[in-house]
Amino acid sequence: MIASVTRRSLTTQLTSRVCRVTGVTQINSTYLFSPTSNCPNLHLYNTRAFASVTRDTVATDNGKKFKALTDEMVAKLQAEFKAVDVNNDGKIDSEELKELLRKNDGSFKEAEILEISELFYVGNSAKPVSIEKLLEAIDSIMISSNEQGQVSKSFGVGSCAAEYYYDSNHHQWKEDELEIDLTHVKPETFSDKLAYAAVKGVRVVFDAMTGWNGTITTQKIMQRTIFLETVAGVPGMVAAIIRHFKSLRHMERDGGHINMFLEEATNERMHLLSFVRMRDPSLGFRAAVIGSQFIFGSGFLLSYIISPNFCHRFVGYIEEEACDTYTKIIHAIEEAPEGSDLAKWRTERAPNIGISYWHLGENGTVLDMIYAIRKDESEHRDVNHSVCNMKPGEVNPRFDPSRRLDEALNKYVRDMMKRPTSE
Repeated sequence: MIASVTRRSLTTQLTSRVCRVTGVTQINSTYLFSPTSNCPNLHLYNTRAFASVTRDTVATDNGKKFKALTDEMVAKLQAEFKAVDVNNDGKIDSEELKELLRKNDGSFKEAEILEISELFYVGNSAKPVSIEKLLEAIDSIMISSNEQGQVSKSFGVGSCAAEYYYDSNHHQWKEDELEIDLTHVKPETFSDKLAYAAVKGVRVVFDAMTGWNGTITTQKIMQRTIFLETVAGVPGMVAAIIRHFKSLRHMERDGGHINMFLEEATNERMHLLSFVRMRDPSLGFRAAVIGSQFIFGSGFLLSYIISPNFCHRFVGYIEEEACDTYTKIIHAIEEAPEGSDLAKWRTERAPNIGISYWHLGENGTVLDMIYAIRKDESEHRDVNHSVCNMKPGEVNPRFDPSRRLDEALNKYVRDMMKRPTSE
């Protein structure tokens, strides 16, 4: 449905190339980086299983022995790495990594390659990684995929990149990512129950005032979505501002949450800018937006200063309602009789700004755009609920450099498995 691609977590990507040769299905990039990273206090470690195996070991050029890699696998992998080692120092740096990924027959987009190499550079504090360590990482993950046990050692990837870098390919959803589950987090604490009650109360009043209950029409949809998106862009910006000032006061990192919430605010604003291309609100409507923004913005700012957890839970419940609303809108469009205004959205081209932002393809429709918006809202729902359970110092759940590199490395290995053995 949406002619474009991907928001894949980065570490699946780097690994895919090696897997064509090795038969490895997963690789642990945290094994590649030394603990001398500039970001020691925010390391995340993967708990992959390591254990002894009974097979013979294989030695590399310098006598290093591996338990899982065969001599043929080692030879092919060494040739792969040495081919891009332009200075012949036996190490792979971020620039050489780019060339390695560019050889991957289009499996990686240029934006993904740049992001992977940046995380690789930052994660190892600019130092290159030896070919031997790359092979060790592959060998260790092959053992862990077949045996059960405890990781004997791992070298954490620092989270420095999370403080300033963010996924440039975000919101380019694949078709199989567009279906969502209408989940609900049961309120447990008094704060949770208060947040849930507040959201339900506001919805009842807003539904009654806007006449939402009953038949869904294009006019009702435009009125509802435009107004609500002007409000939905407030929490992310408020959260980012408060966290930014806190980071300055405490002189410490924020684990990437500032970037995440700024991006959330931008995303909600893009929803608004897409919808207003379909309908120009009246002056009275715009005046109502100004008033509600002042009231809600001021209230949310004060609430966030007092209790960030309450606010994130509140936003999580708002996004649950948003997912429900957009699901009803999608069903109404898909089930609308031919010739009706709603049915036209099945084929009507989406606004240019929406097509560009979500990469909907040249003929992306309004329905395609609404599917993408609903997916955005489901992510905001899950992120805000998850933030409520996070401890100080944890890296944001949307952009964890360690996980990104692991997934990129996994993808690199899988892609290598697909290559003809004659290469």
